[in-house]
Amino acid sequence: MVIADAIGPSWDLVADYQIISQYHFMHNAFLAATLVACIAGVVGYFMVIRSQSFAGHSLANVGFAGATGAALVGASPIVGLFLAGALAALGIQVLGLGARQTRQNDIAVGAIFTLALALGYLFLHLSKNEYGNGIYDVLFGNPLGISDGDVRVNLWAAVFLALIAVGGARPLLFASLDPEVAAARGVPVRALGLGYLIVLALVVALAVQVIGVLLIFALLVTPAAIANVLTTRPVVAIALAVGLGVLFTWLGLVVGFFAPYPVGFFITSFAFAAYIVVRGGRWLLPHWHNVLAAQRMHEVR
Repeated sequence: MVIADAIGPSWDLVADYQIISQYHFMHNAFLAATLVACIAGVVGYFMVIRSQSFAGHSLANVGFAGATGAALVGASPIVGLFLAGALAALGIQVLGLGARQTRQNDIAVGAIFTLALALGYLFLHLSKNEYGNGIYDVLFGNPLGISDGDVRVNLWAAVFLALIAVGGARPLLFASLDPEVAAARGVPVRALGLGYLIVLALVVALAVQVIGVLLIFALLVTPAAIANVLTTRPVVAIALAVGLGVLFTWLGLVVGFFAPYPVGFFITSFAFAAYIVVRGGRWLLPHWHNVLAAQRMHEVR
C-alpha cells in the first residue's frame, strides 16, 4: 500500500494499531474478513470431515465462470459466482458426487472443474478485458477495497448462516460421520448434502472479497485441517478452526497493510506455515517420546 509504505511499521504493537485504526477501509477490512473467517471455519470443518475438499475447490472455480459470465452481461460478479456455485452444487448432488470422495467422483468433479475454468476464460476473453480488474479481485481477493455495503452484506449473511448452523449442525454432523446409519435413522442425508453444498457456495461468494476463489482453501480447509489434527471433539475443533481462521486473517491484514504485497498471500502463507508446524509436531512428538523412553531404559540398565 502506498500509505503504509510511506509510514512503515514501528514494531510497537500499540503504535501500529493506532496507525491502522485511522483508516476506515481497514475497519471494513477487519469486520468483513472476521465474519468471513468465522463462517469459513464452521463450513470448512464439515468439508474436511465429509472428505469433500476437492468438490469444494471445484465449486469455487465453477464460481469463476459465473463471475466472468455475470461481468460480461453487466451484472455483479458476486451474484454470478453464487448462482453458478449453487447450480454446480445441485449438479454434484444429482449426479451423486456429493458423497465421500472416490476415484470416479474425483474424475467427474475434475472434468466439471476444467470445463468451468475454460468457460471462465472464454467469458473473460469475450469481455475484451473491460472487467479485468474486477475479475482479478474475484480470483485473488481485495480486502482493502471492501465497502460499507459489503460489510452489511457479510453481516446479514453471517447471521443467516449462523441460524442454519444452529438448526442443522447436529444432523449434518451425524450424516457426515456415518451416512449409512444416519439414513437408516431417518436423517435426510441427500437433502442435507445438497443444503450444505449450497451454503458452501454462498460462503465462497462472500469469501471472494477477502481472499478470492483461487486462495479460498486458506480459510475453508487449512484451519479446519489443523483443528482436526489437534482434537477429535467436534465442538472444540469448530471453535479452533474459527479462531485460527480469524488469527490468520488478522495477521494477513496487518502485515499486508505495511507490506507492498497482497493480503491474500500473507493469509495463505500464515495458514500453510501453521499447518506444517502442527503436522510436523504431530509426527515428531511420538518419535521424541520413543527417544526419551529409550534413554530411560538405557539409564536403568
